[in-house]
Amino acid sequence: MDSSTILNLSNVESAYGPIRAIRGVSLKVARGEIAAVLGSNGAGKTTILKTISGIIDPRRGVVEFKGESITAKDPAVIVQRGLSHVPEGREVFPLLSVRDNLLMGAYTRKDRDAVGRDIETVYGYFPILKERAMQDAGLLSGGQQQMLAISRAIMAAPELILLDEPSLGLSPRLTKEIFEIIVRINRERGTSMLLVEQNANMALNASDYGYVLENGRIVMEDTCAALREKDDIKEFYLGMKEEGVRGERRWKKKKTWR
Repeated sequence: MDSSTILNLSNVESAYGPIRAIRGVSLKVARGEIAAVLGSNGAGKTTILKTISGIIDPRRGVVEFKGESITAKDPAVIVQRGLSHVPEGREVFPLLSVRDNLLMGAYTRKDRDAVGRDIETVYGYFPILKERAMQDAGLLSGGQQQMLAISRAIMAAPELILLDEPSLGLSPRLTKEIFEIIVRINRERGTSMLLVEQNANMALNASDYGYVLENGRIVMEDTCAALREKDDIKEFYLGMKEEGVRGERRWKKKKTWR
């Protein structure tokens, strides 16, 4: 694997019983970049992340992280190697305080002073977590729990973070705030990220490189700047349709009906 590549999937296939969820998926994440996987519900996005983090064992293919195979390794081993997974659904420890949730993210670390500094860093990203530090995490709002889940992943001091639908169930304002922080973490800490997301507009704006997943297969890949200009992406993922105007082409947002 090229030294500039932190994550490499080669022809990975995973299944739930007889149902193949991803079929021959190959993708890469470069060091220091945000890569996005776009796709509709059921396309297999979450399965890709679960396969990388060891929650699901692939039937075929190889997953390499930092040049070494982590295929079907125990999730705890994968975390210790520097990979954190923020699952869909804002999974936090509801009966533990916000601060204790953050400390749980750092359970593999021995550098206590650095852990304390990282807690202050995540409080800088999400000041509301400092205000609620001693409150049970289960009492936080959905958006605050998402902030906590991302912060807990940072506390492991990972080189790569997997983010599963970080905008799920959030208001447009909170979604914008979360994505701004994701980009800030990437730029300030140099943390590589693989993001799966249905909000294609936010994902493409935040990411450097993108993959489009349909029925468990990668059907398109390119820089995010290039993907935003592709007709299929505009129509099916950005909610835009082509209209002829005096012999020219233009795009406008599709109408939505309530």
